[in-house]
Amino acid sequence: MEQPTVHTLDHLVLTVRDLDATLTFYTDVLGMAHAPFTIADGSTRHALQFGRHKINLHQAGAEFEPKAVTPTPGSADLCFRTEVPLSDWTAHLSATKTRIVEGPVMRTGATGPIRSLYIRDPDGNLIEISTSL
Repeated sequence: MEQPTVHTLDHLVLTVRDLDATLTFYTDVLGMAHAPFTIADGSTRHALQFGRHKINLHQAGAEFEPKAVTPTPGSADLCFRTEVPLSDWTAHLSATKTRIVEGPVMRTGATGPIRSLYIRDPDGNLIEISTSL
């Protein structure tokens, strides 16, 4: 029997200190959509939707079970791909008063060379915005 393998990422979870600040950053700065959803017990949870991907948000100290062993705000390093030129992103980030930590710089992504800008979200997570070459 062949070893089973996974083929895509469905969602990931970010543990956040301030849900409202996180939602504002990811919607206003990165253009994601706030996607609240209701689970079987009737409670509402919050997620960010972009393309066919989703980031679920857990409030630090009130995480949903099951959860990571050590859910920690600010521990993520995420790379998002864009088709928008980085020069447009630079202008947008300036307009939203979002500080560029580094870039544009050359990097290697999952499918080859990329050009990237780095910023931080409200929890200090490192956010990479990248384009293919």
